[in-house]
Amino acid sequence: MRTVFKTSYDADIRLFKHNAQAFWYLLLFAIAIGLPFLVNDFLIGEATLVLIWAICGMGLMILVGQTGQASLGHAAFMAIGAYSNVLYQEHFSMPFLLSFPLSGLTAGVAGALIALPTTRLHGIYLAIATLAISVLAEDLIVILEPITGGVAGLFAPDIQIFGFTFNRYGNPVELYWLVLAITFVIVYLYRNLLRSPLGRSFAAVRDSEVSAKAMGVNVARTKMLAFAVSCTITGLGGALMGHFATVFTHETFNLIMSITLLLIIVVGGLGTIHGAFFGAIVFVLLPLLISFTRDGIASLTGASSITIPGLEQGIFGAILIGFILFEPMGIYGRWFKIRTYFELFPFYRKDMFRRQKSYLKTERTR
Repeated sequence: MRTVFKTSYDADIRLFKHNAQAFWYLLLFAIAIGLPFLVNDFLIGEATLVLIWAICGMGLMILVGQTGQASLGHAAFMAIGAYSNVLYQEHFSMPFLLSFPLSGLTAGVAGALIALPTTRLHGIYLAIATLAISVLAEDLIVILEPITGGVAGLFAPDIQIFGFTFNRYGNPVELYWLVLAITFVIVYLYRNLLRSPLGRSFAAVRDSEVSAKAMGVNVARTKMLAFAVSCTITGLGGALMGHFATVFTHETFNLIMSITLLLIIVVGGLGTIHGAFFGAIVFVLLPLLISFTRDGIASLTGASSITIPGLEQGIFGAILIGFILFEPMGIYGRWFKIRTYFELFPFYRKDMFRRQKSYLKTERTR
């Protein structure tokens, strides 16, 4: 069992709890760097997609996992990031190094504006409001055809940085390096945000808005900032998704993508950076696993491979139901329980992680 002795308040806001945790983070980063030398270009493309989904998941995680605000409309902000990134490059001749962060800021401003009238909503009412935003975003993309291309969509040009070209099909390894670097920066900023006063305000609002007000937290302002930061990161992920897809339309960032993004962080584990990555890995690798399994069964039985419509969505939905019923803390929560068991053995208690069924009396007025 590892015991951390805290001798000052600085120990509570360290970037890593102890040296062993820093070692594991560095080891994972080293594995990510060495991945292109171990697998082929196809799997590198899948790894790039995992990182992009993880970025989008971290954006939604700030709002749902850290601040406790439900959202079913984050695909709209992914669309804002993707469309604004391409439009900045085509209509204003901006380089990627300028259009990319501006696309994230554009999505963040849009999120802050939407948060202004919705900061007083809670639970299912907030989810319905964000759901309506996702539906309206698809219609607006079609209506603004002179700008967005309507149903024809937009073509994302190759990324050009200092004379180097990044393309999913032409040089997937270089695109992987770029997305990995962006992911590293976002993870670093995310961890610093959590240990900042703003990050602690997010957690206070999530746990109890009444108690947060009593401690002097401006709840409306905190929710708006959570929306802004969340939508900024999601917009950056959407911009990368646009370049990864090459061609995207209003159907690319639809309601299903919003729901998928929420499923990713729930299955991965709410409230943790690890959860965004675990959920992204499951979502990206699940279709590959289904395809390989189907082809393997077909080769063993001698029958032709049969494609069942909606099979992937059905399996992913079943996985979600299973986690909600048996492991609400997600994949990372299960790993945390296993690790705690071995750290505390033989003093581990079975009910240590039992879900709290009661709630604060101050929250009954919602």
